[in-house]
Amino acid sequence: MAENRFPNLPRETVCIETNRVLDSCRDRDCFENVRVFLSDFGNEILDRAGAVRAKNAEVLWTNITIDPIAFNRGFYAVNIRFYVRVDCEACVGNGGHGSHGQSQDFEGLAVLEKRVILYGGENGTMTFRSNQSDSFCSFGNAEGSRNAPTAVVEVVDPVLLGSRVMERPERPCGCCCCHDGELPEALLAGLQAPVIFDDDDNRNRFLTVSLGIFSVIRIVRPAQYLIQASEYAIPEKECVSAEKDDPCHVFRSMPFPMGEFSSQGYQPEQLRPDRGHCGCGN
Repeated sequence: MAENRFPNLPRETVCIETNRVLDSCRDRDCFENVRVFLSDFGNEILDRAGAVRAKNAEVLWTNITIDPIAFNRGFYAVNIRFYVRVDCEACVGNGGHGSHGQSQDFEGLAVLEKRVILYGGENGTMTFRSNQSDSFCSFGNAEGSRNAPTAVVEVVDPVLLGSRVMERPERPCGCCCCHDGELPEALLAGLQAPVIFDDDDNRNRFLTVSLGIFSVIRIVRPAQYLIQASEYAIPEKECVSAEKDDPCHVFRSMPFPMGEFSSQGYQPEQLRPDRGHCGCGN
């Protein structure tokens, strides 16, 4: 237990409301040959490219839904859909005899789906919470729910395990049952151009990637607890202002980030896929 730095401050028992973790799990998933959906610009580059490689992958958005499991009271299925932006580079020739190709960057969107079962407990009450627009003469503004648990997903950016251009009649593994209208505004804002989800049978080339994702998933519920608390204490550490005339002095005073260069805990086998499945969780 941590030492009490302020033993002279008065303590009292208070009631707080916070989220209680009922169940959690960690996972390591390998998604193989997942279709990367491109914009018109990206598809045009792919059709003319001599070589294509994926450079970087970033999770832009995650859609999470939770459903109770029939005949298993208290258990819930957590359905997760990851929207991953993939930055790519293509080598496109200019058509001249003996000429060199030029590099062209473009991006696409890969959609990954995952499903896990966790225990979320039972609660038959209804929960209502007020908002700032509530008033005496307004009705129906309170937020109500059946007090279902909440799923929380933590994920790091995917590890790019490889990329591949598939030629027809090969078909990439996975599908995307979504449309442009279903994508949130925050996701669309992270893309340079809208991607095309309609499957074109006349298209001869498809870009796919294999991604590894580390994730932690948990189910939480609101709970009330009695704790020992004291008044907020003024921090002992003083703020240090940067010296504008000597930025190198400020830099030299910073501690060296040893953890960023440490290989402790690194397990090469973590990057080896222990199983492979398609982008739609098959």
